[in-house]
Amino acid sequence: MLPAKAAKEQIKALKEKAAHDISAIKVQYQKDKESIKAPDLQAINKQKAEIKDKYAKLIQEKHSSIQKLKDEYNEQVKSTPKVILNAAEKQILKEKTLEIKEAAKKEINELKAKIEQAKEVNRSSDAHLASQKMQMIFQDPISSLNPRMTVKEIVGEGLIIQRQYSDSEIKARVAEALKLVGLSPEYQTRYPHEFSGGQRQRIGIARALIMNPDFIIADEPISALDVSIRAQILNLLTNLKEQLGLTILFIAHDLSVVRFFCDRIAVMYYGKIVEMASAKELFANPMHPYTISLLSAIPQPDPDYEKGRKRIHYNPGQHDYRIDKPSLREIAPGHFVFANDREFEKMQKIYAENNVRSKEAEQ
Repeated sequence: MLPAKAAKEQIKALKEKAAHDISAIKVQYQKDKESIKAPDLQAINKQKAEIKDKYAKLIQEKHSSIQKLKDEYNEQVKSTPKVILNAAEKQILKEKTLEIKEAAKKEINELKAKIEQAKEVNRSSDAHLASQKMQMIFQDPISSLNPRMTVKEIVGEGLIIQRQYSDSEIKARVAEALKLVGLSPEYQTRYPHEFSGGQRQRIGIARALIMNPDFIIADEPISALDVSIRAQILNLLTNLKEQLGLTILFIAHDLSVVRFFCDRIAVMYYGKIVEMASAKELFANPMHPYTISLLSAIPQPDPDYEKGRKRIHYNPGQHDYRIDKPSLREIAPGHFVFANDREFEKMQKIYAENNVRSKEAEQ
């Protein structure tokens, strides 16, 4: 196959040659026509026909050659990348995207290697690898804090176990962690029983933060606290999440708290995720029957409305998974629901109808 530029030049040359040949044929035709002087009309017509056939055949050959080169040129153009606007910027964007992907892949592989390594070690060796990037905030601050240890020992326990820091370094790190959670560094010498429930939970949060983790599991961190203290701890966790760039797995049963704190929500039933979406999407378009049942149980502030409101009860027997097995499927971008084929088709129709109604309401 010829390159596009060469094909263009050859087509142009053939066109010029064809035009020249056609002109020459026309001139020859006129000469042949003038040379015929015999009065024999049959012979004249025969000669005319021969000249016309010769003329038509030559022209057809030239046109066929030109058309063949045109076809080759079009095929070459189709297989050649198109030149688009802002090509340089798009190339840079592509390269940067590949760099980010490679860096993320490398970091993930390193973390996987650390996790695998942490699984194999025992408590007497390098067990601290598993706790460097992942920490835990427990539900009950009373039972999760050792009453015989001071705040300094509780918060700095992770540093003490590593045996890589001096006492002054541990004291400074503990003071910094206490400041992050709104407690005075002077509390380091006190014991857990000297604090209120909210303060004890702040100590537990400081213990998780001192190792500079990337991921924190918060297991019902406010359920054991007074209602007046819950908002303060939630605001503290929200600020820490934004300030330190933390990822927090927030385990809770209070849907109003989850809606306020979480970016994405996963609803679980008997240890399985049945629905997962962003907080806004989940509350606007719940799809799984269990999620719908949970949301219907949220009490409303209006007593008259609450009195007449009907709750939706979830019946796990409504699912028939004997043959058609369920799986987690994406019903909308980032919105996953646990269903089989038959259930998923119904959910898709309901989701489409809900979107139509919401758009009509906005108009």
